[in-house]
Amino acid sequence: MEIKVAIQGIQGSFHHQVAHRYFGEAIGLDECVTFRDVANSLKNNQSDKAIMAIENSIAGAILPNYALIDSYDLHIIGEHFLDIHMNLMVFPGQTIEEIQEVHSHPIALLQCANFFSQYPHIKLVESSDTAIAAKRIQENQLKGIGALGGPVAAEIYNLEIIANGIHTVKSNKTRFVVLKASNKEIPKDLINKASVKFELDDTPGSLATVLNVMNNCKLNLTKIQSLPIIETPFTYAFFVDVVFEKYKHFEKAKKVMEIMTTHFKVLGEYEKSKQ
Repeated sequence: MEIKVAIQGIQGSFHHQVAHRYFGEAIGLDECVTFRDVANSLKNNQSDKAIMAIENSIAGAILPNYALIDSYDLHIIGEHFLDIHMNLMVFPGQTIEEIQEVHSHPIALLQCANFFSQYPHIKLVESSDTAIAAKRIQENQLKGIGALGGPVAAEIYNLEIIANGIHTVKSNKTRFVVLKASNKEIPKDLINKASVKFELDDTPGSLATVLNVMNNCKLNLTKIQSLPIIETPFTYAFFVDVVFEKYKHFEKAKKVMEIMTTHFKVLGEYEKSKQ
């Protein structure tokens, strides 16, 4: 039975690439304009699973997506790291001197800022997705406008790549998480990574104490991200990723952390990507 996967963007986007690499070719797509639409797709049973970018090695964490996963009670069931290759693509037969505007997702534009600083005549325009501009150029045979995205987009929409690999840092990876509305997915013996969220009171040293608990329980902290709690000024929620060799180590840590923290929540238990 074909599964339906929600992605932010359209065919040719990086989310589309990850969906196929993770689930294979035989999937249906729910193409969503925004990440909030992706979350709604899962919660409203319009899709079975979803792909959502969570951090990039150049641009950093995508903070609103952490908040979406939390507020919609979504569950992380997997992850995938994708090497991001940014290319400038245009309607065939043009040179970069003829391009007046380049359209793409704001994070994609940020990743290529150094390249475009060499071409001050080009105006950078934000769009909802890396592939939507490529599709628009192809459909309307637009000249003078370029799109920024992966080589798959150029192939799908028959555009010419006039500058490839233009991202500032050549080792450019994005981490995507695989989401589901419920968390019953993976056998315990395969689980070796978890994402959790917790809040702390204002006791001095409380965060250090929690981190020490993780260390004592043989958990390796791979990511910690704080987000302000809007309802309570100058207080923070912490989003943490940990890896471990045995699930029982994580179970032990969970029990202790539930006591030591406020609003402790498991966002996902899954098998870490081999990258």
